[in-house]
Amino acid sequence: MKKVEAIIKPFKLDDVRESLAEIGITGMTVSEVKGFGRQKGHTELYRGAEYMVDFLPKVKIELVIQDEQLEQALEVIVDTAKTGKIGDGKIFVTEVERVIRIRTGEENEEAV
Repeated sequence: MKKVEAIIKPFKLDDVRESLAEIGITGMTVSEVKGFGRQKGHTELYRGAEYMVDFLPKVKIELVIQDEQLEQALEVIVDTAKTGKIGDGKIFVTEVERVIRIRTGEENEEAV
């Protein structure tokens, strides 16, 4: 099993969620996060004063999926979240050793 963490632009969330559902991936955790990479934030004007906004709003999607679903899920996320502009985000993939469904006690593939 793999854990996929995708950091994307907030306005792309619904499109990514719908695209993942079309390939059978419906369970996910979504968090509102802030961060920056190469964008390094931007300058805004508020009541006549200029100030630096270091952290930009992003959305983090977390999925735990079967190994066989990985490449298709990554392709869907990249194709759907990509705008071609700086700040589109990143995807991190890690190995998952164990999963337990609290309600039933099911483990690993049965719990996902």
